[in-house]
Amino acid sequence: MIEASFNAIVSGIPYTIALTLVSFMIGALLAVPITVIRMAPNAGARHLARLFVDVLRSVPPITWLFLIYFGLPDLGVTLGSFTSALIGLSLISGAYLSETYRAGILAIAPGQWDACKALGFRPFDTAFYIVTPQALRVAVPPAGTYGIGLLKDTAVASTIGVSEVAFNALQEAQRTGHAIQVLTLSGLTYLLLSLPLAYLSRNIDSRLRARFSLG
Repeated sequence: MIEASFNAIVSGIPYTIALTLVSFMIGALLAVPITVIRMAPNAGARHLARLFVDVLRSVPPITWLFLIYFGLPDLGVTLGSFTSALIGLSLISGAYLSETYRAGILAIAPGQWDACKALGFRPFDTAFYIVTPQALRVAVPPAGTYGIGLLKDTAVASTIGVSEVAFNALQEAQRTGHAIQVLTLSGLTYLLLSLPLAYLSRNIDSRLRARFSLG
């Protein structure tokens, strides 16, 4: 029984990893323009970007997945369960990571912008070569923490039928009637999957800490 349940849970790991990595990467890219707009001189654009972020962060992930998977067919758009989960988690990741990027940029002393301007640096060069590396030093730890949280949040994809770890664990718990053993096994699986993410985050943070100082 345990072996069969273990194999079923393990078979969901690729879906869990794929959802986590791909939605995080898409979210990381999506967060860039959102952050730029959030810090734009135009107040209207800033407010719209803030509203976009606040709405995505305020609504539970499971609700977004339901809206995409069950709601879009009413508009003539039908997506698979995995695609729906990927879109929903990517949008949410973009919203959360944009706030992480923004916090990293705001942590940089304003005087650095003025100094670069006085030295004749172009705004793009200042942002890309001076500010961004230091902002990453601030942004990496919370981004890593969010990545671990995202790994656990992929469990909501089970509600729309994605055969990831949580979905397979629930199926096995119902099939065998041994919920405690099976769900404990799934919890240990999430723990083992999160350890490499935590290690990677700490490693990147220590490297950036060695190269850049905000003091």
